[in-house]
Amino acid sequence: MRWTVLDTPIGEFSVATEAGSVRGAHFGRVASAAEEPSDELARRVVAELRAYFAGEATDFGVPVEMPRGSDFERAVWREMTRIPYGETLTYGEVARRVGDAGAARAVGVACNRNPVPVIVPCHRIVGAGGKLVGFGGGLDRKVKLLELEAGVALRRAWS
Repeated sequence: MRWTVLDTPIGEFSVATEAGSVRGAHFGRVASAAEEPSDELARRVVAELRAYFAGEATDFGVPVEMPRGSDFERAVWREMTRIPYGETLTYGEVARRVGDAGAARAVGVACNRNPVPVIVPCHRIVGAGGKLVGFGGGLDRKVKLLELEAGVALRRAWS
């Protein structure tokens, strides 16, 4: 995999591409990450991430392949991509949507194991009653991502 790092409002963010798809993302700098994208896909994902963080894009068009994960985790990750920009669902709601209403904690584990955070938006999943709990990148980053999306969604709705 080839890693590229970019500066974002939530700190350095590294993204990995391989075999024509995005296969990983990491909060912070991966040791082998390059400052400049090495191929067309890497340039595209960096451009999409920059547009997202600038509030100019609300979704990602780059191909994503999850390199690992159980069937349940993959179902949760697919469901994450269905949560509309600027909105949230609870762990329990996601558990119900993937067919196991009692699996809210397992949804949390799947969120933590998401290999492509931000692009596969695990930050849009919150605790019961909208409570901000758990995030592999730290709650401060989760808050910033949700605030970014909420602000953009409001501006778009009112313009």
